[in-house]
Amino acid sequence: MKLNIDHFGFLAASYERLITVSPPEKMIDLLDLPEKGVLLDAGGGTGRVSQFLMEKSNFTVVADPSIRMLRQAIKKDGLRPVCSQAEQIPFSSEKFDRVIMVDALHHVADQTRVAAEFWRVLKPGGRIVIEEPDIRSFGVKLIAVGEKILLMRSHFLSPAQIAELFPAADARVRIESEDATAWIVIDKIERIDPKEL
Repeated sequence: MKLNIDHFGFLAASYERLITVSPPEKMIDLLDLPEKGVLLDAGGGTGRVSQFLMEKSNFTVVADPSIRMLRQAIKKDGLRPVCSQAEQIPFSSEKFDRVIMVDALHHVADQTRVAAEFWRVLKPGGRIVIEEPDIRSFGVKLIAVGEKILLMRSHFLSPAQIAELFPAADARVRIESEDATAWIVIDKIERIDPKEL
């Protein structure tokens, strides 16, 4: 039997004091949000990142499995919290212009399924940006060990392994890294119907 502990629920009320975030300039640049874009922040918890993106999107959804984390997100006017696992996003296909996941992919149970869900809900011409601690860094390796000790189900992938989760022919993937953080940017190329030419 697998023990399922809501580690983030325990931290929800003080999470943003413990894990501070400044405006995510790199994420903003990589997202290149369209003016009337619809954004999904999967595993977005308290909305600590998407709160900085609300003004740049028309509609911002924060999806997270922790009700306690979402209770903090609902306090941020403009965010729309949804209780959901990233493996089963409760939205129709091709709903979002942008999908982000910040520091959360290593926490999900099925990373392949998450990638497939992101791809399903992303509109053609859309973009996914996954920001993860770079497991190639010694400091992140120590964090990974610490999370195992805390019985978290963490499973860190290298940036290249994350990129490999998106094998579709119409996926254009690039990796950027800085210090101990990696950003995997996946564009869903809009196919042109030859009949429309």
